[in-house]
Amino acid sequence: MGRVIDLHTHILPRLDDGARTLEESVAMARSAVADGVRVMAATPHVREDYPTRAIEMEQGLAQVREALALEGVALEVLPGGEIALDRLAVLEADELARFGLAGNPQYLLLEFPYFGWPLDLETRVFELRRNGFAIVLAHPERNSEVQAAPERLRRLAEHGTIVQLTSASVDGRLGRNCKQSAFRLLQLGIAHLIASDAHAPDVRAVGMSRAADAVGDVALARWLTEEMPAAIMAGEVTPARPPTRRPGFSRALRKQR
Repeated sequence: MGRVIDLHTHILPRLDDGARTLEESVAMARSAVADGVRVMAATPHVREDYPTRAIEMEQGLAQVREALALEGVALEVLPGGEIALDRLAVLEADELARFGLAGNPQYLLLEFPYFGWPLDLETRVFELRRNGFAIVLAHPERNSEVQAAPERLRRLAEHGTIVQLTSASVDGRLGRNCKQSAFRLLQLGIAHLIASDAHAPDVRAVGMSRAADAVGDVALARWLTEEMPAAIMAGEVTPARPPTRRPGFSRALRKQR
């Protein structure tokens, strides 16, 4: 892999259920670099149990950047936030923009719930789009409703919503249901990114290279882990998905059935 970009991590210390100390943040960064990651978005939870504010994210980011520079860890860490749907109503537009994914104020990473289908999901997403935001949905393949009917995400994807899969779903660390769901979304053409959702150096670790290998198609894996996140980071037009008629990807899909 080349310049892998991981747009979903919990590397900032003491803000949520991710890194507990600055030392653990540095260890996570070292693990990411060893896994081929060169750029990472710090996306702390922004939800009721972890009501992170933008200023806290920015202060934590500065802390981590300084520590990585002192330790000589070659990882670029960018701002972001993983925002729960129920927090959208309490955050002003300017603060939402400060949580912009990878420092792009036009993109927001929304946390897809693990249980149930949010009845107002489309309404919220389309409202955000009217207000100038593009949406990335975090880990919907881990939701039981999506696992039962992945095609329910098609309408959102067709209207520009970007679907992000967790690396541990793609490579099987989160179990068979998550893996099957992830590959079904890839097969349907409504998955656009792989990110780690890393919370620690070892438990819920990065695993981007394993996920890329599990995809079974080099061009598609590059699009999911390099080209698409690079376009989001730079604010460029997202690149077209490459054809997926290669034998490796076909074999990977068959293994999930």
